Amino acid sequence: MDIEGSVALVTGAGRGIGRHFTRQLLERGAAKVYATMRTPEVVELPGVEVLRLDITDPEQVAAVAAAAGDVTLLVNNAGVCTNQNLVTGDLEKIRLEMETHYFGTLAMVRAFAPVLARNGGGAILNVGSVLSWVPYDGVNAYSTAKAAEWSLTNGIRLELAGQGTTVAGLYMGSTDTDMMAGWDVEKNDPADVVRTALDGIAAGEAEILADQIAVQVKAALSAAAS
Repeated sequence: MDIEGSVALVTGAGRGIGRHFTRQLLERGAAKVYATMRTPEVVELPGVEVLRLDITDPEQVAAVAAAAGDVTLLVNNAGVCTNQNLVTGDLEKIRLEMETHYFGTLAMVRAFAPVLARNGGGAILNVGSVLSWVPYDGVNAYSTAKAAEWSLTNGIRLELAGQGTTVAGLYMGSTDTDMMAGWDVEKNDPADVVRTALDGIAAGEAEILADQIAVQVKAALSAAAS
């Protein structure tokens, strides 16, 4: 789809990758960008329309969908990482990961699918991770939730094709955001990740691999489990 002239809504827009999405969408000529976050009063994002949104709150999701009825591009970026494993981790935190990445993303899709249909189809981008495909000791709750979101992305791509809505997933390795602040590893520049993502949306790609790690991990999925 054309980014120029689009009306975009970004979840989790207050920081990190979400903030880069809002900035680059405006730079590419989006007609309007809705920047949504749980605490909009503490964030200033020039040139965007800021809305309060916790994607795990059904009433807030419904209110945002009603307020943003002109959206043609939905960027599901909001996320959380609670650093939990599955067997010994805090079950409430594990549930929060799934409520956010799977059920929260699904709630946004269900709320905005009719909006996109009325506006000609448009596009959805779900922000994933290489951990959608591989576990990682210490953050397995996140990996599991992101795997569920990957499957969700593939499912809604089939379901929404008939209304002309394209659905893409973005997958990346470690990226320099607040979520990764405590990890002493090589990290992507989030601006580069977002640039690749928007290029992929413009090109109509279904899976957007933002770095070489994502390319390698996806290519290795057919290998034997270890």
